[in-house]
Amino acid sequence: MSRLDNCRPMNTWFKKLDTRPIVISGSSIVESEEQLLNTARELKKVDQVKIFQAGVWKPQIEKKSFGDRGIDILQWLNQVKQETGLLTMVEVASPKHVEMCLRHNVDILWIGARTSSNPFSVQELGSALQGMSVPVMVKNPINPDINLWIEALETINKAGISRLAAIHRGFYPFEKTRLRNIPKWEIPIELKSRFHNLPIICDPSHIAGGKKYVPEMAQKALDLNMDGLMIESHFNPSDAISDREQLLSPADLDHVLRGLVCRLSSIDDSEENRLENYRDQIDSVDSQLIELLAQRMNIVEGIGEYKAEKNMTILQLQRWEKVREKGIELGKSLGLSEPFITQLLRMIHKEAILKQNEVMNRK
Repeated sequence: MSRLDNCRPMNTWFKKLDTRPIVISGSSIVESEEQLLNTARELKKVDQVKIFQAGVWKPQIEKKSFGDRGIDILQWLNQVKQETGLLTMVEVASPKHVEMCLRHNVDILWIGARTSSNPFSVQELGSALQGMSVPVMVKNPINPDINLWIEALETINKAGISRLAAIHRGFYPFEKTRLRNIPKWEIPIELKSRFHNLPIICDPSHIAGGKKYVPEMAQKALDLNMDGLMIESHFNPSDAISDREQLLSPADLDHVLRGLVCRLSSIDDSEENRLENYRDQIDSVDSQLIELLAQRMNIVEGIGEYKAEKNMTILQLQRWEKVREKGIELGKSLGLSEPFITQLLRMIHKEAILKQNEVMNRK
């Protein structure tokens, strides 16, 4: 059993507001004392925001920011706590960052995507956190590697950090899409299915890359029962030195949060029985699907034996195109989307090719 199974659920170390998500907001880059304090003061007016994030060290734009003034910014954050009562949260990328944050009473630390992608950096942070009790949140690596994400989380957990959470901020796309990062929702879903107690926060700002997509990504995260949202805000987004396209003003953030629908993860027993009936039906259909796929692969094995006997190639392109076209046509007539049917048929075809290749090599 992974140590992550022993993580403390978020509601044991941070009080949620009824069914609403935990909301973290602020700027990932601190530009000035004025910008930091004005943003925090405005965010204090947004009821759902309880944690104020601040990027103290940002080496990629250090010439534009206060990246070399960590102590000053940490002192400003203490002023934020005194004025607003908000908890403070800072990104750390080195043991020195950890030491400085803890010395200046930062409430929560987070590990960024670039750092979580490097096991050596994560190990250094784990050593620096040994014996500490501060909560830590770990963003997913820049590439969609769930095992690398789990490794980073486990490394921090082994340092004795049980108040641990994951942050889903999407993954760098291979090609340009409407979003800045590809969500690949199946990865945080798989993470949650493996570690039920591990809280997962969604970062719609970095997934969206543009403020118009933030509400859509935030709602999707809530529909998937994520524990909170991390949304970037700036008191004057048009003057921000970085990521201004995805920044919301505190007033706009409040509007977005009020428009989100918070759904229940469970209901009373009588209604739950109805849901279980539906689930039983799905289980039955799934079993039939798997049995049919097994039957199909048995037929594929016979085809492989025939092709081996006749010295034929495995890939028959015209046949594959015909199968795909017929499948898409039938799927659409039954109300299934073309992308779904196309992906499903490709997976089945790929498995069929592997099966035939196995048969032919055996022969």
